[in-house]
Amino acid sequence: MAHQVKKNLGAIIRRGGVEFRVWAPFAKQVSVTGNLADHPIAMNSESDGYWSLMQPGAKPGQTYQYQITTQDDRTLYRNDPRARALTGSENGTSVIVANDFDWGDDVFLPIPRERQIIYELHVGTFARPDASTAATFYDAIEKLDYLEELGVNMIELMPVTCMVSSHGWGYAPNHIYAVESSYGGRHGLMSFVRACHDRGIGVILDVVFNHFDGNGGLWQFDGWSEDNHGGIYFYNDWRGDTPWGGRPDYGRPEVRQFILDNIVMWFNEYRVDGLRIDSTIYMRNTAARDGDSAHDLPDAWQLLSDITTVAHKVRPGGILIAEDFAVTDFITKPVADQGCGFDAQWGLGFPYVLRDALGLTYGKPADLTNLVTELYHRFNGDAWQKIIFADSHDTAANGSVRLNEAADPDGGDNLSAQQRLLTASAIALTAPGIPMMLQGQEFMQEGAFNDWQALEWNKATEYHGIVLAHQHLIQHRLNTYGVTAGLLGQSLAIFHQNDHNTVLGYHRWDKGGPGDDTLVLANFGGDHFEQYDVHLPVAGTWYIRFNSTWHGYSEAFPDFVTESFTTDGSGNATITLPSHAVLIMSQDN
Repeated sequence: MAHQVKKNLGAIIRRGGVEFRVWAPFAKQVSVTGNLADHPIAMNSESDGYWSLMQPGAKPGQTYQYQITTQDDRTLYRNDPRARALTGSENGTSVIVANDFDWGDDVFLPIPRERQIIYELHVGTFARPDASTAATFYDAIEKLDYLEELGVNMIELMPVTCMVSSHGWGYAPNHIYAVESSYGGRHGLMSFVRACHDRGIGVILDVVFNHFDGNGGLWQFDGWSEDNHGGIYFYNDWRGDTPWGGRPDYGRPEVRQFILDNIVMWFNEYRVDGLRIDSTIYMRNTAARDGDSAHDLPDAWQLLSDITTVAHKVRPGGILIAEDFAVTDFITKPVADQGCGFDAQWGLGFPYVLRDALGLTYGKPADLTNLVTELYHRFNGDAWQKIIFADSHDTAANGSVRLNEAADPDGGDNLSAQQRLLTASAIALTAPGIPMMLQGQEFMQEGAFNDWQALEWNKATEYHGIVLAHQHLIQHRLNTYGVTAGLLGQSLAIFHQNDHNTVLGYHRWDKGGPGDDTLVLANFGGDHFEQYDVHLPVAGTWYIRFNSTWHGYSEAFPDFVTESFTTDGSGNATITLPSHAVLIMSQDN
């Protein structure tokens, strides 16, 4: 099924007024009410489930709702499912908007996958003006120069659509076409995207289609439902049940258009550069189990491929990311090969195997086995089909804490926490895949991720050396100095694995040769080795481009300085290897 635009829905600006159109197939009558008139104005039935009205003199800024008379003569007041703005997320009303934002000279070219550095950002906590006030897009804009200097070139915003309670993570949306007013609304998001583009930074937006909140305005929208399920926008049987709200009816053409039009809106009206689709496995399987045909939803599989097809047509070069627990190639396999066509999916196992290697998994000794498996794993043979990270909003919450807090429960900033955080960040920024950082990771933000605690920006000054280390890692990841081109390549080979001492070495390359071959040697353990024997895959002189335990990154780190070493003719070398250290090495051109 293709994207079928059967009707133009919502409040559409026309010459001399506004045209309203809404889908309410079981309504007896629908009227428009609000401050555009002193009485409800009856809409006309189009005899196919749609109701419309052309209202002369209606203007942007006026508020409205739909007054629905049900088949059993109840009166319901509903916001427009397509409303681009609400007066407030809680008990707000729909607002007529004009798409007249001044984008200036905004021209943003897509960043190649292998060069993307993603920063996951939660608007409400990222740059709070004080502890009790939610941050806005405009507050976030004030920090963009910092992110640009850090080296970030893609920002992934956790969901910013209207939420049930005007705060939260954003994954309980109740109006998917309207931007959360407490964050700055429609104009705020557009301003943020424009400001990012001015700095060469792309914007990825998290969107949620696996459920719509049960308290939102879509539930039993026109009064009809079966077995007290969700009504016209939802499955009205066992398929409609999720842990968070009703599952949309992906097989109903009008619901499919509702979701696909939403995809088009984000790219066309907001000029975002990518979308991350939340929990796609809960869209395509009611039990969230891959291969469980009894709970599979073919309608959702088809919708997922339609989402990527439409998105790539509307925004060529835009990135489509799936969060899918099943780790299946079909999510990122091309649509032409019967896949869903996503560009990448979250490597959900990556942060956990990093914690395994660092000895931070409760009840388990430090172990490299799963990390090696994860380093080699790629979807459809393509390294850039995987988003990798040391922490995300999920791994740093839900009963867990940030990685540095796990290393130091007393505050997340002692020597061990600093060393282990940098080790994890270095692996995520040098392994094959598109790297992502969680907000505050680069300056030792402690605790667990939540939706109320502001980032402690004073830590960016207190731990300026750790910030600098992340900046250097990103520079090497992007081959800024022309000596680590291998980190932009697809290839990886493990050249050293010492399970007893938890030391791992891997070789990254693109075309190979001096300036391209890049070696990463990581000591995940707490033992310092004054003389450590290692066999390198290429003989010669190797220069240490990055040492995570450099004294300049933290006064607590040892004052260890080794700029280079030379192997024997067979590639054998003896080097000093500090505890919890990551060394990035390459040869001169």
